[in-house]
Amino acid sequence: MTAATTAPVEAQDTHAHIDPAAQVANAATAPVQTRSERPHSFDAADFGVPTGREVNWKHTPVTQLTGLFRTSSDSDGVTVDVTPSRYLRTALGFGDAPRGEFFRPEDVVSAVAWQGGTEAQHIAIPADEEIAEPIFVQLVGQGAELRADQHIVIEAGPNSSATVVLRHTGSAQLAQNVEILVRDGARLTVVSAQEWADDAIHASAHQARVDRDASLTHFVVSFGGGVVRVNPNVELAGAGSEARLYGLSYADAGQHLESQVYMHHKGAHTVGDVLYKGALQGQGAHSVWIGDVLIGPDATGTDSYEANRNLVLTEGARADSIPNLEIETGDILGAGHASATGRFDDEQLFYLQARGITEEEARRLVVLGFLSDIVQRLGVPSLEEELLAAIELELQAVNA
Repeated sequence: MTAATTAPVEAQDTHAHIDPAAQVANAATAPVQTRSERPHSFDAADFGVPTGREVNWKHTPVTQLTGLFRTSSDSDGVTVDVTPSRYLRTALGFGDAPRGEFFRPEDVVSAVAWQGGTEAQHIAIPADEEIAEPIFVQLVGQGAELRADQHIVIEAGPNSSATVVLRHTGSAQLAQNVEILVRDGARLTVVSAQEWADDAIHASAHQARVDRDASLTHFVVSFGGGVVRVNPNVELAGAGSEARLYGLSYADAGQHLESQVYMHHKGAHTVGDVLYKGALQGQGAHSVWIGDVLIGPDATGTDSYEANRNLVLTEGARADSIPNLEIETGDILGAGHASATGRFDDEQLFYLQARGITEEEARRLVVLGFLSDIVQRLGVPSLEEELLAAIELELQAVNA
């Protein structure tokens, strides 16, 4: 590992990487079967180049991501603007706290983003401060052929309250890490909205630690981009911590939208709720959701649930949905998972049409009702209005 990539590293488990072609040093030869067993490295070379046969890459069009499998000498393809700017602190280099306090790359792209993001943006909410208006981070791609490697740290001080919205527009090839630290008693909402142009490529790892009596609400909203893969990883480390992870996607023809979600209940009396919803239309539209929940041996009194729902609107679209649950203690309040993918409910359509509503309008109302459930949880009125308008535009396309 080079000096530029050094950082505090936890002792590695003697397991193989979930990616069999990426053997981290001292790993065994048996493929990893669970998300919790993935080893980590800050060196992209330790992971190798995915082939598409690996467990954590087999649903991803890896040939379209090859530009993100190695660091770039030119990494200015995305501009960043933070409003209000008073919450943007001095950039963090390697070894500058709190960068790397929790984040550990678990695949080649997150390691590339760590190495290439030599100066990490640091957004910090002071302790005890309650910020009513959202903090907007505008990330604008400067061209489909341009690269960017990026690391962002969002830190909510003890007993603070804030909403941070990451908005991705334009086009670029972006390898991105987002490190989220929610200190004791803090309440933080993070929204990552992917509104890219059709030719953008975006792979991002969001890793968050939630401390004692703190809460994180995290949204992944993906409408634009050619290939978008945003993988949230949340550790409920402190007793009484909570996390609510919500996702919304709308995939069009030829578009790939993916999220691999991991929630680790580590502390006692933690609460987790995961709900991702997606709509798909057009030939080759593809969505992927993989949800992993680990309830650790000390996570007594845990209450956790994860679900994924997909609505397929046309022929030729495909949704892959894989929920997983690991429980290492019997002393919990509850744990469960669910997944469903289907077409329009004929009974719903019949009910609406029987009341004089046309079939086209009935389909529109069903889709809006299905997706607006997530939109209305955002708590950012301007963004809610834009997303509802975007859904209307998508529906016009499918009904044309």
